[in-house]
Amino acid sequence: MSTSSISLPIEGMTCASCVGRVERALARVPGVAAAEVNLATGRARVLASDTAPEPAALAQAVEDAGYHVPVQRHELPVEGMTCASCVGRVERALRRVPGVLEASVNLATERATVRALGDVRRAELARAVQDAGYRVPEAPAGTPAAAPADDVGARREKRHLVLATLLTLPLVLPMLSGLAGEHAALPGWLQWLLATPVQFWLGARFYRAGWKALRAGTGNMDLLVAIGTSAGYGLSLWNLLRDTGHHGSAPLYFEASAAIITLVLLGKFLEARARRQTSEAIRALQALRPATARLRRDGRDVEVPIEQVTPGDVVVVGPGERFPVDGEVREGHTHADESLVTGESLPVPKSPGDRVTGGAINGEGVVLVETRAVGAESVLARIIRMVEDAQARKAPIQKLVDRVSAVFVPAVVVVALVTLLGWGLATGDWQQAILNAVAVLVIACPCALGLATPTAIMAGTGVAARAGILIKDAQALEVAHHVDVVAFDKTGTLTAGRPRLVEAVAADGDADVLLAIAAALQTGSAHPLAHAVLEACDPSRRARAVDVRAVPGRGVEGRVEGATYLLGNGAMLREAGIDTTALEARAATLREAGHTLSWLARAGDDAR
Repeated sequence: MSTSSISLPIEGMTCASCVGRVERALARVPGVAAAEVNLATGRARVLASDTAPEPAALAQAVEDAGYHVPVQRHELPVEGMTCASCVGRVERALRRVPGVLEASVNLATERATVRALGDVRRAELARAVQDAGYRVPEAPAGTPAAAPADDVGARREKRHLVLATLLTLPLVLPMLSGLAGEHAALPGWLQWLLATPVQFWLGARFYRAGWKALRAGTGNMDLLVAIGTSAGYGLSLWNLLRDTGHHGSAPLYFEASAAIITLVLLGKFLEARARRQTSEAIRALQALRPATARLRRDGRDVEVPIEQVTPGDVVVVGPGERFPVDGEVREGHTHADESLVTGESLPVPKSPGDRVTGGAINGEGVVLVETRAVGAESVLARIIRMVEDAQARKAPIQKLVDRVSAVFVPAVVVVALVTLLGWGLATGDWQQAILNAVAVLVIACPCALGLATPTAIMAGTGVAARAGILIKDAQALEVAHHVDVVAFDKTGTLTAGRPRLVEAVAADGDADVLLAIAAALQTGSAHPLAHAVLEACDPSRRARAVDVRAVPGRGVEGRVEGATYLLGNGAMLREAGIDTTALEARAATLREAGHTLSWLARAGDDAR
């Protein structure tokens, strides 16, 4: 009996009894021949029998015993995958790396997500992917926001598609003459001249990917395309060289091979475009994160890249700018538009001691913010990570698809071989047998099998993210159609996002004058409540305001027709000593109905 060893890092052990407990827990896992735990190094050495246990089972046994196995999460971009069979091959290669607990590959995002023990290195994972016939770029796994590289690939794919179409159309168009009862075709040598670059230059990607699959001992969609089109091309070339034709012309199928490659290239182009479009949600979220921040150092403001900001740094944020970091207001008063996090459509007042979220928009005031979190630890980064995880994870139906695709390509090759032999032996027409086998190979290409589900998940999570809805994982999205009732646990966020003036109540009964003065004070303001008032007031009835100034966290103050007016929240009027008793009953009713209230008063008078 041969044995192999697995090394596990373990945290939480404090004494010899802990060692014994962990050893007993590991020994109970099927496939474990022996387990030795070293308290000093904090590691367990597991000797496995012929049926080696899964690392995930060992880690779970340690967790169940009350200890912890540190786990790292790796993300790798994987290039060269073309179908569901490629996904299965990469996942199997990653799972064979010692210490890997779980591996999931998403064809639509072209990314692999791996959960592994803490001592598993990214280089080991990349080497496993490369040994399987695929490529891992040198740069660490990024997000779909790598737009420049995507754009280069998109331009290349579009250029190849256009060239393939231009070369294929002269081959295909003469076939339309058959609709009119005529037979027209280009000379055989000219057909060969047009089809050859399509087959071996523009279609070279299928040969490369198919060869890598053969070297890995398996098959994929590209292999089917390469075999099928090569058979059609080879048969046509053979007939052309032999010149054993029918009615003086050799039966050639160059147009079929070229058309198949062109159509598959079209499918590849559309798939790539769909992936780029569904990644726009993450790009939009990343665009909310400023690239630089202004730090207050020794009384001077210094602009630095956001990567150089550390917790404890004081950041200066001006009106209309986005907060570059998560932090706490140290100085200044303002409003912050935090709708990206809370869904709240109205700006939230911020004063010293209040927390702010990176990516939110600062309102009218200049504030100093002490950094609490930046980079991967910020709220915005965690939101982006959640959207990425939802797009990368597999729905339950996708796992079924992966199991089917693992045997799909070999099964198609077998069916094509049976078609070739059966048709040839039964009829003796081996030329037609080859054409029928080619049809089986090409039609059965599992493009949609691997891409339909992950692309749909990306599209769904992307559209939801743009609408402010964050989906936790693919399983939640898949079962969402069973939902009959949705319960919301927050108030004030289920709105259209645009405040609307529903009522103007004047103490003296003259609501028109009240509205005209309020509109005058808010002319030119960017505040959502100001927009609502301006939309409700006829421009011809607006008064003219002068000396208007914003009072951070309170409202605005200005002069209209020689009198000073205050417009803002209840705190502004209370601080000015203005009595609101006459309207309090009506205000309480409006508040209970969920309305947001603004107060207008002339300085020295009661509220209007």
